[in-house]
Amino acid sequence: MAILSLIVAGAAAVAAPAPVAPKLTPVFTVRVEIAPPVEQGEIDGGRRRFIPITGGSITGPRLTGTVLSGGGDWQTIYPGGFTRVEARYFLKAADGTVIGIHNPGVRVASQDVTDRIARGERVDPSAYYFRSSPVFDPPPGKHQWLREKTFVGRGIRMPDHVLIEIFAVD
Repeated sequence: MAILSLIVAGAAAVAAPAPVAPKLTPVFTVRVEIAPPVEQGEIDGGRRRFIPITGGSITGPRLTGTVLSGGGDWQTIYPGGFTRVEARYFLKAADGTVIGIHNPGVRVASQDVTDRIARGERVDPSAYYFRSSPVFDPPPGKHQWLREKTFVGRGIRMPDHVLIEIFAVD
């Protein structure tokens, strides 16, 4: 029994250090202008809709430019306030570089808040959780750093646009 106690005590002494959370660094904010949603109806237990992206802007310390028209956000709104989002569109950097973005994410809110957002009402961002994991597809060159990092987005839904604050995970 004494040997077992020594082994356990020794193992505790060489235990791994506590994990260190990665730092989030703000890199830019995307303002995505949207058109009214196209409602598809109930499919597989969720309300499906497509929200066309009509343009927008990019501002921030690491990237500026515009959002190109033509992309979209495919959403499935489930009962209880869980929404799965899947956006694909293009950014155009101030230097003219076109950068693809695939931005899957989730929005979680009470059913009342979810209904208000779906109706296009303004809702305080503290009333819901809206996060995404954007992946960028830049051509080789100046914006390669977008391919070489992991990013997290914080979404803020407004009646006629969406703000997405993009952070690099360092």
